Amino acid sequence: MLVSEDFDAKVHFAKKFFAPFFTGEFESFPSPLAHYRTRAELSFYHEGDEIFYAMFDPLSKKKYKIKSLNFADEKICALMPPLLKALNQSPALKTKLFGVEFCASKTELCTTLLYHKDIELIRGDLEKLSSNLGSNLIARSRGKKLIFGTAELRQSLSIKGREFFYTFDNDCFIQPNTLINEKMIEWALERLKRPRDLLELYCGYGNFTLPLAPHFGRVLATELAKNSLRFAEQNRQQNAAHNITFLRMSSEDLSRALAGEREFFRLRGLDLNAFDFSHILLDPPRAGLSQSVMDLAQKHPHILYFSCNPTTLHDNLKSLTRTHRVENFALFDQFALTPHLECGVFLSKMGH
Repeated sequence: MLVSEDFDAKVHFAKKFFAPFFTGEFESFPSPLAHYRTRAELSFYHEGDEIFYAMFDPLSKKKYKIKSLNFADEKICALMPPLLKALNQSPALKTKLFGVEFCASKTELCTTLLYHKDIELIRGDLEKLSSNLGSNLIARSRGKKLIFGTAELRQSLSIKGREFFYTFDNDCFIQPNTLINEKMIEWALERLKRPRDLLELYCGYGNFTLPLAPHFGRVLATELAKNSLRFAEQNRQQNAAHNITFLRMSSEDLSRALAGEREFFRLRGLDLNAFDFSHILLDPPRAGLSQSVMDLAQKHPHILYFSCNPTTLHDNLKSLTRTHRVENFALFDQFALTPHLECGVFLSKMGH
């Protein structure tokens, strides 16, 4: 696979930046340089009676016309021209249209159009657009949402020769580079040491949960977003993963529950003392881990930490390495040809 100079530069940066915590061999996983991204968001640029795809530059506050997205999934690239042509041919559809969101799986695609007007007034036009394009379509405006076809996408991930099946929608957080996502999951599986039970925070719709579950006795996975948890439970059932318990609870409340500081109604019937956690998996947002989550993580023998922000990861490692040592460090080029870098860190408690 062709590796960009950008990724080489990111790897070089990471080795120096994280040298205080790890001096071993960094594993690196490059991405394809084209058609790797399954999610894309664009603005629309209105010029006279015509609209164009556009990207917004937050620094200059300007919009720039976009003809194509070489980094986007091939299904997105294929739909962009006929969608734009159809929109330009319909005054009703292009008026007060300000954005579009594309979300794809390996085999399916859903497109969302964003309006500054009552979309009920153009319901018929939207339905015809979806039918003519043969594509799932969502329209949104303030307080309203119309769905033509389905808003749900089906996905399958191939992990070490086994297929795992998922359903999600574009309101869920997804790993936008499917190949790299599969590499991240496989890397996590290869790090497991004498697994007993797994605690996972920020589990989303079960992206990591499902492939890891067969390697543990029991899994407790938490997430705050109701919509993601709904899909997580659906995905648990379609993969017959009977050893997973999904729970809607903040990390702070879970820490208090595990410490026996208070009882929670949503934990009624669940015996936390029955779990014997050997590993904790963390995949937090860009803000990284709060102090309470780090305190919780440091109680476990092994920590698997995926980070989308090297700066917050660096800060978190200052605390985590007081009790744990970094055993493995991986770099994933989730967004090729951009400054973004995804990191995977495996830590073990001193003495384990």
